Amino acid sequence: MTEESIQRDIHGDGTGPAELSLGELELEERSSLRRVVGLSTELEDITEVEYRQLRLERVVLVGVWTEGTALESESSLAELARLAETAGSEVLDGLVQRRDRPDPATYIGSGKVTELADVVRATGADTVICDGELSPSQLQQLEARLKVKVVDRTALILDIFAQHARSREGKAQVELAQLQYLLPRLRGWGATLSRQAGGRAGGGNGGVGLRGPGETKIETDRRRIRNKISKLRKDIKEMSAFRDTKRSRRVANDVPSVAIAGYTNAGKSSLLNALTGAGVLVEDALFATLDATTRRTETTEGNVYTLTDTVGFVRHLPHQLVEAFRSTLDEVADADLVVHVVDGADPMPEWQVTAVREVLNDIGDRRDTRMPPELVVVNKVDASTEIALARLRHLLPGAVFVSARTGQGIDELRERIAELIPRPDVEVDVLVPYDRGEVVARVHREGEVLGERHTETGTALHAKVKPDLAGALERFAVNGSSA
Repeated sequence: MTEESIQRDIHGDGTGPAELSLGELELEERSSLRRVVGLSTELEDITEVEYRQLRLERVVLVGVWTEGTALESESSLAELARLAETAGSEVLDGLVQRRDRPDPATYIGSGKVTELADVVRATGADTVICDGELSPSQLQQLEARLKVKVVDRTALILDIFAQHARSREGKAQVELAQLQYLLPRLRGWGATLSRQAGGRAGGGNGGVGLRGPGETKIETDRRRIRNKISKLRKDIKEMSAFRDTKRSRRVANDVPSVAIAGYTNAGKSSLLNALTGAGVLVEDALFATLDATTRRTETTEGNVYTLTDTVGFVRHLPHQLVEAFRSTLDEVADADLVVHVVDGADPMPEWQVTAVREVLNDIGDRRDTRMPPELVVVNKVDASTEIALARLRHLLPGAVFVSARTGQGIDELRERIAELIPRPDVEVDVLVPYDRGEVVARVHREGEVLGERHTETGTALHAKVKPDLAGALERFAVNGSSA
């Protein structure tokens, strides 16, 4: 289905509702193109290799409960069900195995595999999804015994990312993560992958010294994937350079930046819309936002700052994704303030807080830098209960409680952001001639005016400004004091 046909479906003959926002168009387009295909990592120029082209239609979930309470184990499997539904599948059943640690051969143990196989046959499932990252040998053992496709949590998340990525950078980041996941799991049918090409591509007539074992088929495929990974890393580095340029321009202009981070589906995009009227895509689905969106807004005093909506986090976020989305996650590390959004309607929000902070700490450790200050915002208070909110106030002292949907608490959040972002800190006393009204306007726009009076020769200002503006005001300083 081409982009033009999609637009015709949305708008008809061009006389349709032109007032639809960009977010509404993206949501309508996404719904019309919902895929049922799973992890798509097949390369067109590679044949005879099974690249796990999955169809997540009817699935059974299975998890291993190694620590924590039964409620925590059930919540983890419930989240896996939401992930599976987001990928376009129908969840038929779920099983949990209590073990000290996952079985190194079959993940859930030999006896549980037999029970799982009975469930698969009874439900007619075509896919089993495991709540953890499986080794290549575990995948192979489970598929051999269950006779259906087996997908782990990492592959499922990668599939969702592949469906939702829209920008060129986002698509490249997801493809890189997919290939990094695929490389150690590459396998094929029978003796196909052990076929060797000796001499002149196996022709056998290469002559003395030119006949040899050559590469096996799987070695050739691995080499091609490694080359593709190298190319993607180079492309992402070039694209991140453009992002760095825009970020450095904001820094040079002393525009404070605020990054909105949090668990997936906590309402980050809704919060961005509520604060700025950005009109970005909002969907009640996991990982609806993958591409960072930056919007400019201002405080009630008129101080300009930027808000950036970032990719959502999740427990056990695949390390391939953290690595691939490095340039996007750097938006969080380089911000002046992190607005950490928590889903107040979630039954176990403390899990979300822990998972997000773990990723943020990893980003800080990787960059060997101190992370910016954090403002916790509990969203969806309209969908929560008073008991749950009282518990969150105890767990998260200093948090702001809001509802991006109803607007409750948004004004208080704006005030808290204005208090925490960097403010002009250079105090100046200047006398600006009346014919330089643009200078007075700039002080009002970029600084904080503490006092203003009109004299015979010009406008006297007592204000706090940023260092670059203080330098520009030196010529108007009163008694030589401007910085």
